[in-house]
Amino acid sequence: MSIATDMSGKVALVTGAASGLGRETALALAKAGARVYLVDVNAEGLAETAGMIEGSASETADLSDAQTCGKVVAAAVETFGRLDALCNVAGLIYLANTPDMSLDRLQRTLDVNLMAPFVLSQAAIPHLLETDGAIVNVASSASFIGEAYAAAYCASKWGIIGMTKAMAMEFQKKPIRINAVAPGGMVTNIAANFVPPEGCDFDLIKRFSGMRGTVEVEDVANMIVLLASDAGRGFHGACINIDKGITAG
Repeated sequence: MSIATDMSGKVALVTGAASGLGRETALALAKAGARVYLVDVNAEGLAETAGMIEGSASETADLSDAQTCGKVVAAAVETFGRLDALCNVAGLIYLANTPDMSLDRLQRTLDVNLMAPFVLSQAAIPHLLETDGAIVNVASSASFIGEAYAAAYCASKWGIIGMTKAMAMEFQKKPIRINAVAPGGMVTNIAANFVPPEGCDFDLIKRFSGMRGTVEVEDVANMIVLLASDAGRGFHGACINIDKGITAG
């Protein structure tokens, strides 16, 4: 760990911390010295992550509820007395033939993937302005290319890029940094629960699998830590693609 990425004395709130990228991000932040406040809807997985990180605090919460998002940020600040980084990692995907996508699943996709990061950021910004802090959003390679059977997911992740850049412009003159990472496919619980829609064309799905294989989760987590730390001071309004070339052309 370099001095530049030292998060000692800083506090980070990490959503989606029960597994996958969220867990890996929490572990990487803790390794860098941060105190972490962990949030996820999966109580069992969240408890496992918390058990891996000494001095962490955790809260089981469904971030599809806007009021809950505000309460989570308040609880993190109350617990640790400050907030230096908000890492919006939680996300979900439902694959479906577009005509068959239920409105309930469409709404939940937008609520968890886009609304929650927006409302969490609203609540966190006043605290982050006090600490010269950072927001790191998790977008996706689906923020840049269309992915078959994932119209709702793509819409939510394209929205993350727009939100990140708009907030970055709004706070150009303020002591806060707002960035995003855009990973390609990773071996996480989302991938493990992959359910192809009925009658899908796998040739269309394979187009976005990439020639170099899946992305290592720890590589994405380490970039999130960099953007959350003082080492990321040159980044503002950026989206870092970590997809092994899927979006290269």
